[in-house]
Amino acid sequence: MKTFTYVYVLQSETDSRRFYTGCTLDLRKRLARHNNGEVPHTSKWKPWRIKTYIAFSDRVQAKAFERYLKSASGRAFLKKRL
Repeated sequence: MKTFTYVYVLQSETDSRRFYTGCTLDLRKRLARHNNGEVPHTSKWKPWRIKTYIAFSDRVQAKAFERYLKSASGRAFLKKRL
């Protein structure tokens, strides 16, 4: 069975200006952790919804893309495209 690594962008339902970018092997479980307040960085703006996600078959590429999205140019890319 092929395992995918997901790079995801969440948007807060309480403050639509708040976004969070992350990387995980289990997207549903990770979203539940964010919405249950188990992630300190996102607990203040819960609940969250998935704005977009991309599945990678290569974990190294996924982590590199996550780092890019967290950079200034990556945030600009997301703002322009989403």
